[in-house]
Amino acid sequence: VQLVESGGGLVRPGGSLRLSCAASGFTFGSYAVNWFRQAPGKDVEWVSVIYGDASNTDYAGSVTGRFTISRDFGKNTVYLQMNSLQSEDTALYFCATTYELRTLRGQGTQVTVSS
Repeated sequence: VQLVESGGGLVRPGGSLRLSCAASGFTFGSYAVNWFRQAPGKDVEWVSVIYGDASNTDYAGSVTGRFTISRDFGKNTVYLQMNSLQSEDTALYFCATTYELRTLRGQGTQVTVSS
């Protein structure tokens, strides 16, 4: 049972990336899934959440209008589309969910925004 993130990389300011969070060994089903990020030397910051039926989402103010969270039930994956990336978005991004009363998080994927 684990979460595996992918899709990070180096991108120029103004660019886009799509992160993926794939569930392995269990089904996301109706569980809410959150994205977090942590920049070097800073605390973990909540980024976005998508709830069970995928119709309800929420975002941190710093990413509203630039990031979009979605989920594909068939692929058992949650995505984070990130547009208009800025240097302040540079961080390790990871997803997390609660499964059978346990909090699961992945190892993260690095996003670096630099010219």
